[in-house]
Amino acid sequence: MSSARQIKSETSKARSSPGPKTVGGKARSARNALRHGLNLPILSYPIFSEEVEALARDLAGQNANLELQELARRIAEAQIDLKRVRSARHEILSSAIDAPSYESPPEGPQKLATVFSDMTRRLAAMDRYERRALSRRKFAIRAFDVERRRAVEAVRPNT
Repeated sequence: MSSARQIKSETSKARSSPGPKTVGGKARSARNALRHGLNLPILSYPIFSEEVEALARDLAGQNANLELQELARRIAEAQIDLKRVRSARHEILSSAIDAPSYESPPEGPQKLATVFSDMTRRLAAMDRYERRALSRRKFAIRAFDVERRRAVEAVRPNT
């Protein structure tokens, strides 16, 4: 836990660095989250929203109440986000491996090592997106399981 002194110090540092000042810097900063399109809500894409709804219906089952359906939708959204992140990572790696970016490109394991060293920052960003999707899915599954148990217990007669 942070002490009051640490919090005060971090707050003052944050105030002294309010972000980019120039028009160009602000424009670059505004595009940071859109580089891969992975920060956009999954439901903003019609094809993904259909996939989310289908997966949520499968997870919730036929006779699910509204709360269980909503929790199943949260799981489905996180799962489709995870699929998008992994697909984006695959695209990045595939294009980097296939691109002849060197005069005398290395072969075999050396080529893969070169690609990974050049792509470290982009792959780290993909890891952050993946961790976020995995965390959202984990918490959504936990909430879904709790609600499903509660719904089953409500249906059972007390004996």
